[in-house]
Amino acid sequence: MIADRARFRLAKKLERLAGYRLPELAFSGNMLETLCSRLNYDALDFAVREQVLVFFNDFLRCDCRDSPLCGCPEKKFAQKVIELRENGLDHRQIASFLLDEYGIEVFPTDILSFLEESVHVLEAMSDVARLQDRNDLAKKTGEHIRLIER
Repeated sequence: MIADRARFRLAKKLERLAGYRLPELAFSGNMLETLCSRLNYDALDFAVREQVLVFFNDFLRCDCRDSPLCGCPEKKFAQKVIELRENGLDHRQIASFLLDEYGIEVFPTDILSFLEESVHVLEAMSDVARLQDRNDLAKKTGEHIRLIER
């Protein structure tokens, strides 16, 4: 999954603030728990605080009982990458956006691989939908495929 490849560029700053070692992976359990409960956001400089707060608002807000370890943050991140592609950004532009907006580094090649895998999954969904005469679902998946591949 693409979230497994996302690294916080600011991990060392967050680590110093938390007072203990944190992994660079943005969606690791330890990082997510730290962001949700153990950080004094006021101690961060403005730019870092803004990136962390946008990350928190976009990916960590859910009503699941096991939040933030419920899987929602990873799903929301994958959805964001696909949404950015469907809005016309290429894999390099998506990587740049993620870095600017959230302080998250993802290699453009990893994004490209994720998008290709997503198209394969959507093609399989479309095939199954056609077999079950769910033409509306097949049409929707076809539209998503078209938007990702353009």
